[in-house]
Amino acid sequence: MILGIGLDLCPISRIDALIAKWGERMEGRLFTEAERSYARARASRAEHFAARFAAKEAALKALGVPRGLSWHELEVVKEPGQGPKLLLHGAAAASAARLGVTRTHLSLSHAADMAAAVVVLEGNA
Repeated sequence: MILGIGLDLCPISRIDALIAKWGERMEGRLFTEAERSYARARASRAEHFAARFAAKEAALKALGVPRGLSWHELEVVKEPGQGPKLLLHGAAAASAARLGVTRTHLSLSHAADMAAAVVVLEGNA
């Protein structure tokens, strides 16, 4: 059963401008070390950071925008040969557990100046 759905769009140029202005300070505030390493290893890091930011926003929407979450509690991981996965930690994981979430689904996309993410939360509730 679907317990939550979230969708978000993020302009890649917005993230690129934030990186130019704040650099590692912004990256460290919004993204885990694994997310930073992944995006930095790509030719267009802003594109990959934007997709991950959209995923975090989509996850917040799917969870019902619970208070007190940290950006690091919502993490996008990608293993070679697999699609991206959303991991929930700390208060985000607790919020998902309260909803009865047993599985998360994540889809990322980017084209032109936009990155998009969809998060679906599934459970038995």
